[in-house]
Amino acid sequence: MFSHQGKTRTNLHNLELASLLSFVAGLVNVVGFMAVRKLTTNVTGHFAYFIDEAFRMNFSGAFHIALFVFFFFLGAFCSNFMVEVYSRFRESMIYVVPTLAEALILLVLAFLGSYIAAYEPDYVAFCLLFAMGMQNSLVTSISHSVVRTTHLTGLFTDMGIEFSQLFFYHDKENRRKLFRSIRLRLTIIWLFFFGGVAGGILYPYFGMKTLLFGALILLGGLAFDFIKIQLLLHKRRSN
Repeated sequence: MFSHQGKTRTNLHNLELASLLSFVAGLVNVVGFMAVRKLTTNVTGHFAYFIDEAFRMNFSGAFHIALFVFFFFLGAFCSNFMVEVYSRFRESMIYVVPTLAEALILLVLAFLGSYIAAYEPDYVAFCLLFAMGMQNSLVTSISHSVVRTTHLTGLFTDMGIEFSQLFFYHDKENRRKLFRSIRLRLTIIWLFFFGGVAGGILYPYFGMKTLLFGALILLGGLAFDFIKIQLLLHKRRSN
């Protein structure tokens, strides 16, 4: 699901990727909010707070809120920068390194996040927004903008459009494409929801260490992809 590109990439790969990363995003969203009372998987709400502070002439507060948006942007920038760099000399690693970087951020926050939050809660939010910016950029690149996993606004918009098209497109091919796309979006929405539920259940018991679960899911996805590719290569050599 991470490695297949171009013509070799199928809807199943996008579905697997959506399931994995949307669950992680839902978990991070709830854990981040419960830990520091900040939105940590998207920046839409932060723009509203930024405008409010700016109109109040509280420019220091507006600048502080703008940092939330900046760190999400910075994560997206760094993720794609890694992809571009590795695509020039080791293409097989282009999506592995950003995913490992995101997993590392979640691991660090899992063990040190509570101490950082006690000192400066916004630092935790900055790190989580950076990680989610990385994830959103990564999944957008891999799926060629078909999948986004860190927020649901665009998903509900696209799904509303597609449900309306079901009333007008009656040929089998178009309906098959619509149902396939709707299934993908529903998968992202439900897994985001289940990730959030998991975060809400686990946080009272484990606190910030709940993020360890998200990191392990990312690392498990990479391991699964690696093993699957190695088995496929072994099968080809045997034939």
